[in-house]
Amino acid sequence: MKYIIVGLGNFGGYLAKRLTDMGHEVTGVDSKEEKVEMIKDSITNAITLDATDAHAVKTLPLQDCHVAIIAIGEDFGASIMVTAIFKQLKVKRLISRSINKVHETVIEAIGVDEIIHPEEESAERMAKRLQMKGVLDSLDVTDDYNIIEVKTPERYVGLTIAETKIRQDYNINILTVIKLEEKLNIFGNKSKTKKVTGVVTADTVIKEGDILLLFGHVRDIQAILDLPQ
Repeated sequence: MKYIIVGLGNFGGYLAKRLTDMGHEVTGVDSKEEKVEMIKDSITNAITLDATDAHAVKTLPLQDCHVAIIAIGEDFGASIMVTAIFKQLKVKRLISRSINKVHETVIEAIGVDEIIHPEEESAERMAKRLQMKGVLDSLDVTDDYNIIEVKTPERYVGLTIAETKIRQDYNINILTVIKLEEKLNIFGNKSKTKKVTGVVTADTVIKEGDILLLFGHVRDIQAILDLPQ
């Protein structure tokens, strides 16, 4: 099997070494030269490359690759961008590392084949989420921009994405809509699971109980959260 692993930190580096030891052909990719230098003698190929650059990614052996693994574990924005690029380039099988629940929702919406969970949500991230009113979960893309899960405010129930005018009024994008579905667990009790709608359109209707996945500047997000429900 031939693998491409993007992100050669503790998790990605160890995985690359183990797969190589098991007899697979592994191309490890990282934007930091020191990480590539540390692992280059332990895996098949180690390349210093900015995987957020689609043109650079196209130089990788994508056609021969059986599995691409996005193992980036710190840079949320880069992880999402790299996952989207690999999906767009139609690799045979795409696996992405989940950083937290919101990040998982985004990469699930992108359409990865499998999501892995090497770490739990950090206490710091959870504290940020709890201090924002109405927010179910949050993801810091950069210091200034966030992705958040928020319960649909009543004023938007029954409207289409276009009719909410969130983008025009608050410069915030609705990335997707999440539905909560009730299912019976193994004990016969009802539990709610999340189902991602996928890529929304201007005509997508928002319904009561929906969860919105929003992206925007922290200032704009806070402004919309402070509005009366």
